[in-house]
Amino acid sequence: MPERTASLSLPQRPDATPQTARRIIGKGRVEGAQGARSLYIHMPFCAHKCHYCDFYSIVDQQDRQEPFTRRLERELLALAPAAGSLRTIFVGGGTPSMLRVPLWQDVLQTLRMGFDVSQLAEFTVECNPESISSPLVDTLVRGGVTRISMGAQSFNHHHLKTLDRRHDPANVERGLAMVRAAGIRRTNVDLIFAVPGQSMQDWHDDLKRALDLGTEHISAYSLTYEPKTELTARLARGEFSPCDEDLEADMLESTIDVLRSSGFERYEVSNFAKPGEECRHNLAYWRQEEWLAAGPAASAHVRGHRYKNTPRLDDYLAIDDEGFAPIVDHEGPDPKRALTELLMTGVRIREGVDVARVASAAGEIGVDVFDAVKRSANALTRQGLMKADEAKWAPTPKGMSMADHMAVELMRAMEST
Repeated sequence: MPERTASLSLPQRPDATPQTARRIIGKGRVEGAQGARSLYIHMPFCAHKCHYCDFYSIVDQQDRQEPFTRRLERELLALAPAAGSLRTIFVGGGTPSMLRVPLWQDVLQTLRMGFDVSQLAEFTVECNPESISSPLVDTLVRGGVTRISMGAQSFNHHHLKTLDRRHDPANVERGLAMVRAAGIRRTNVDLIFAVPGQSMQDWHDDLKRALDLGTEHISAYSLTYEPKTELTARLARGEFSPCDEDLEADMLESTIDVLRSSGFERYEVSNFAKPGEECRHNLAYWRQEEWLAAGPAASAHVRGHRYKNTPRLDDYLAIDDEGFAPIVDHEGPDPKRALTELLMTGVRIREGVDVARVASAAGEIGVDVFDAVKRSANALTRQGLMKADEAKWAPTPKGMSMADHMAVELMRAMEST
């Protein structure tokens, strides 16, 4: 959900309302459809804008939290009829833990009132070490939250300063202890490597600190320099040099080895978990399942449509189409895009992709597409990057580190027909 997107020019007359999710979702579930079983909610408030971040967020203004919450409640109730019995909910941002506790109580009540959560398997909320509190955690537990994702990024004060992260590393441990004391067992710790000036020993220290916290899931991302972020501007000004590419590659390989020795499996390119502790919500994304989305800049995948809510809080508050939000970046059902996305995410996850789904998606495009893609998959298998049989195409450990290359080869095969 990138922050930097062309904004809408929003007329205020009811007869000039821009396209909204209602045009796609309608007033309820399509007859015979199961309904989306995952829900993403975006809360945009942050204490400040970290230099590397390109997700949509705004510096918290307490007076805007309540209008946002009331608007979010209306959107959730509008979306609810299109949902099936939810299996996963994920609340991200921004910094969701910055929302005031009474407002969190309202959001959680709206979810229970509007959605069937009787089969909910996972409910994740992202938290910041500086804004998590016992009253918040107690509220989340009562609201059914089962998993907390903690944004640590690093435990090294110097590297946190480079990233413009302003929390005390000790508060990561404090926050996770608070979470477990309240009864939430499942946790994730976010880490970033290849930070300018970071040594291999520094990175090993970060991994050890995260493991010592007893988390069951670690997301380890290589630092990327996104366009129009302050970190990229600082790089262009020559304030620092990026991490050496060979060191970055060594850090990734070391991450795999260190975490495997501690019982973690690399189940997605940047995500590691103990058996059974994979993030079920993110797996829904990578498996190309359907999900609903609420809040500014939240992205959805429903009935073959992809779209994103307007990435501006002012616009989100101003336009209310029977609860539905104005959208941008809408792409309608497209068999070629659907196959592309299925393959691109399939080569990023250890479980791979079902061949039957590939064949079905390819059949919507043309008779020769599946054969071409299958030949490419077999070639990748001969290179040791993929395990291809009649049921699954899955990356090998070597292939997972070359997921982008595999995606390019499979896309090239599609284009050749």
